[in-house]
Amino acid sequence: MAKQDYYETLGVKKSATKDEIKSAYRRLAKKYHPDNKETGDEARFKQIQEAYDILYDDQKRATYDQFGHAAFEQAGTNPGANPFQGGGFSGFDFGGGGVDLNDIFSSFFGGGTRRTQRTSTGPQRGQDAIMRVKIDFMDAVNGRDITLSLNVEETCASCGGSGARSASDIHTCPQCHGAGYVKVQRRSLFGVMESQEVCPNCAGSGKVISDKCPNCSGKGYVKKKVDINVHIPAGINSGQQIRVQGRGERGRNGGPNGDLYVEIIIKPHATFNRQGNDIHIEIPLDFVDACLGTKIDVPTVYGETILTIPAGTQPGQILRMKGQGIKDLRTGRPGDQYVHLSIKTPTSLSKEQKDLLIQFKNASKSNQSFFDKFKKAFRR
Repeated sequence: MAKQDYYETLGVKKSATKDEIKSAYRRLAKKYHPDNKETGDEARFKQIQEAYDILYDDQKRATYDQFGHAAFEQAGTNPGANPFQGGGFSGFDFGGGGVDLNDIFSSFFGGGTRRTQRTSTGPQRGQDAIMRVKIDFMDAVNGRDITLSLNVEETCASCGGSGARSASDIHTCPQCHGAGYVKVQRRSLFGVMESQEVCPNCAGSGKVISDKCPNCSGKGYVKKKVDINVHIPAGINSGQQIRVQGRGERGRNGGPNGDLYVEIIIKPHATFNRQGNDIHIEIPLDFVDACLGTKIDVPTVYGETILTIPAGTQPGQILRMKGQGIKDLRTGRPGDQYVHLSIKTPTSLSKEQKDLLIQFKNASKSNQSFFDKFKKAFRR
């Protein structure tokens, strides 16, 4: 009987990512594992395990995609060997491409034994932290200094982070002998399994304290509120980050603090629209000025600058003001400002204005309007 396609077994497409394959495997393994009294199916579970072993391995998957099941049968391998034979469940790949079978089984075993990494008792750097700050548009253009209030955990000045009243009050943990972890044996589906767990007596530090520091109550750190100054450089853009060294989460066992990353969010401006280092602005212009040409004072992020409007300017025309954009954060080279002209036509005219416009029209070399010229050139 022909084997079912591995992709169909897991219910994924041939273009599925490794994360999608792993997710499908976890879901199906929970459902069909023989120890699941409600939906367990040993034969189906073996098929799922076999399909996962092939598809999660990049090299095996490529071979399967090219040659199908025959490639593995000819090679004499049996990736779907019965995991319940030969003792010790040898058919399972405990690396599993990141799949922890204890997580899968815990849903119907009421728990599971997870193998933990050995706990380091030496100094460990703290995790980095991030916070977001909103600033005004012009503050991003020109730069400024801001003050941030932070709740931090700082090394206790009294004990230097040891948590003890004195150095003689620090002793090696008698339960883990300074290792920071203990070995635990438990019976499980796989027989007796040995794992490493954080020592419950010293919480992984490898040391116990007989007399705690009165200032920090043995924690080794104190909580306090501090104000820090952060410089916002000119030209920063929304989403960029500023690193503040040593203001992240506290380190462990005397290790240094992590860093704080301040992510900048820029409030939009009512007039200026930033695109990269360029500025875009829409300017209303009287139709007479568009016809005759003129000079106007245009707002820029640095103040007003004279812009020449050429005669015959058309609606929607864009004029560039070189060097009037935002200075690049790294090079200092400014972008440009682009002025979008919105030609305004008056909605009401006096009799005198109408007469003048009629005179203008009559004085034209050709009495044909632009629309008349369009219709004349139009061909069905």
